[in-house]
Amino acid sequence: MANTKPTENAGDKPANIPPATEVDPSGAPMQIVPDVDMTHPAVDADPRKGTSIDQNRIDFNDPNKSGAEAVADMLNAQGVNTKVTDADKAGK
Repeated sequence: MANTKPTENAGDKPANIPPATEVDPSGAPMQIVPDVDMTHPAVDADPRKGTSIDQNRIDFNDPNKSGAEAVADMLNAQGVNTKVTDADKAGK
């Protein structure tokens, strides 16, 4: 039987990317990955391009609400009626 043990290569080694020291406004830790090509078509270097001030003001990170409750509140504020169930409130 052939040896099926994977061979070690550079891709198997730890990346050694320094830990984040700041947090992005979205709540994501900001880590610099040195070999990411920000001009690659699969990378969105400007995800908020073309959005309005109101779109960027919405905060879904309220620790006192489930995601469903936060979305329902935002939709209700825009005049869209919603129904939030007990399961939604529990974050299920």
